[in-house]
Amino acid sequence: MDIKKRTEQAQTILKYLLVLVVIAFISILFPNNARFKYQFEQGKTWAYEDLYAPFDIPIKKSEAEVRAERQSRDADFSPYYEVNQNALAEQEAAFEKAFNEELATAQAGTIFVDVVKKPNAYITQGKKLLQQIYEKGVVQLAPDHSDKGPEFVLNIVRGSTTFTQTLGNLQDLEAAKDILGNPSAYGSLAEPEFLFPILETVLRANITFSKDLTKRFRDEYFDSIPSTKGVIPKGERIVRKGAAITDDIYEKLASYKAKYERDVTKNRSGIGILGGYFLLTTLIIGVFLIYIQRYHPSYFAQFNKFIFILIWLAIYGYLVYLVENANVMSAYIIPFCIVPIVIKHFGNSQLALFTHIIVVLIASFLSSLGYEFTFMQIIVGIVAILGTVDSRNMSEFLRSIVFIFLAYIVTFLGLSLIQEGTLVNVDTRIFAWLFINVFLTLLAYPLIPILERLFGFTSTNSLIELSDMNRPLLKELSLKAPGTLQHSLQVANLCEAAATQIGANALLVKAAALYHDIGKTANPDYYIENQKGDNPHGELSNLESAKMIIAHITEGVKLAKKARLPRTIIDFIETHHGTTRVEYFYRNHLKENPDTEVDESIFRYPGPRPTTKEQTIMMIADSIEAACKSLKNPTGQDIDGMVDKIITGKMQSGQLEESALTFDELEQCRTCWKALLRNIHHVRVEYPEEKKEG
Repeated sequence: MDIKKRTEQAQTILKYLLVLVVIAFISILFPNNARFKYQFEQGKTWAYEDLYAPFDIPIKKSEAEVRAERQSRDADFSPYYEVNQNALAEQEAAFEKAFNEELATAQAGTIFVDVVKKPNAYITQGKKLLQQIYEKGVVQLAPDHSDKGPEFVLNIVRGSTTFTQTLGNLQDLEAAKDILGNPSAYGSLAEPEFLFPILETVLRANITFSKDLTKRFRDEYFDSIPSTKGVIPKGERIVRKGAAITDDIYEKLASYKAKYERDVTKNRSGIGILGGYFLLTTLIIGVFLIYIQRYHPSYFAQFNKFIFILIWLAIYGYLVYLVENANVMSAYIIPFCIVPIVIKHFGNSQLALFTHIIVVLIASFLSSLGYEFTFMQIIVGIVAILGTVDSRNMSEFLRSIVFIFLAYIVTFLGLSLIQEGTLVNVDTRIFAWLFINVFLTLLAYPLIPILERLFGFTSTNSLIELSDMNRPLLKELSLKAPGTLQHSLQVANLCEAAATQIGANALLVKAAALYHDIGKTANPDYYIENQKGDNPHGELSNLESAKMIIAHITEGVKLAKKARLPRTIIDFIETHHGTTRVEYFYRNHLKENPDTEVDESIFRYPGPRPTTKEQTIMMIADSIEAACKSLKNPTGQDIDGMVDKIITGKMQSGQLEESALTFDELEQCRTCWKALLRNIHHVRVEYPEEKKEG
């Protein structure tokens, strides 16, 4: 087995492994719980059979009801304050320390004589006042509670016990200081003004707000709010077929769905669910691959194109998965239109539409947005394909983007009217998601050249650049082999006309025709169109001449690779003679060596034979242009006969066996070439001879 076949087999195996990897990857992204099998919307009609409760179903309260009840309970909830039971001992110690410091100062002077004489009496009275104040409690209110009235209730936690108290029965620091500032509080002491500043300095609140306790008991308090408001008993009918889904029925259906997803799906096999998604994903991607293999074989055969087309499924599947699990965005933000825009640019509208539909189908499984999402993305994708999305013209590209945005808005408004009957309750956030979606679609413009480089494609922009006659290879061809350049230009015109006639890629085949003979620049004088005098083949044998002629293929490939021409253009250089013979030198060799066995393969071009429509067109056009140039003052019949002879010869020699060109398309090309060559050779209209009378 040769290397080429082994490489092809390895690539085939790798392709199918990649398909399995993509299928497995997408399947893992799906949720591992069973889906609720009914879809319903408030205000719509129940489209299924009568639905009965398969088990007792608690009716969930609506979010509005739960919110109202929380607000009601929030108004009744009392915050928690904690008593510092060590406060009295700490402040007594602080008081006694400060008292002794002040007493030392007093003893050194002549004031506070009574305090100096009876310090213990003053210490005892100070501690007594602290005990009285802390026994009632000194509260320091949190900022949120500072504006509350005397009836505001607090939960006071002292050790392991909790009791309630109103603000009116508690005192703050200012009230406690007022007590200290009253002289009657000091009894018969002669110098109370000595104690007041000391007590005021050490006084602290012993009842403070507890954030942790308040949060804990608040959460417990709200968790105790019942989330249900009744039960649908098993066997009771929830909704009748064809009935309108009212608010009451909607609550029951939502309750059924919630219990189903919470309890029922939990008991279902996760492996079984994964298997179901795997089968569906395999079916979708399998159908997609069959379509590609049948209608776009080049995308199935060529490894780079195969990866290019397959990778969109994985990328968009993962994007939807990320958005759905982020819970901060909507899947409407994902720019699905990038897929048809990019694929249409490199392929065609049919492939772009089919790929877009497959991507949307996979995304719909992963998204929770329902059929509206699927419908919208398919419609807008069609609009994107119908639009003239030309990466060469930014203004045209932007206009197409505007149409995409309008399609999104019109589709969304239409679906909203169907669902709601009015636009009053439309979720305006979706407009923002759609705007971001369309803005991100602009990424298709810079993405096209990046993908072109990454996957080795040839875009319209590249082909236009390659067609510039100032390109180095074409410049060199014009200087070294001007006759070949003229031949190439004529072939390019023939190719462009035929490709346009059958809907093939006219720009590609025209650009390729300019480069198909660049190998002749190595030895231009050995090709008849460049000869001005003696024929250098006269000094060579037929075998050497054949090798020289055939060499322009290999030399052309070398020059193209050195200049980094796209692989697509190199394929044209290799296939434009297929595996035909260098017929003139082959027949001369047979005449000169009648008794010698001739190895025919020496006189054949290396090939391969053309496979695409464009390659086939160029092979035939190249031969027709060269053959018709040899005609002297040709008539219309001469040109038609030469065209028919060349096409028949290519068919009989098997050069078209691997071509994608159909017989009908070949006939269209034949007619096109005949008409064009008649104009090129200025063939006059041939009038039938008039019969003579008599």
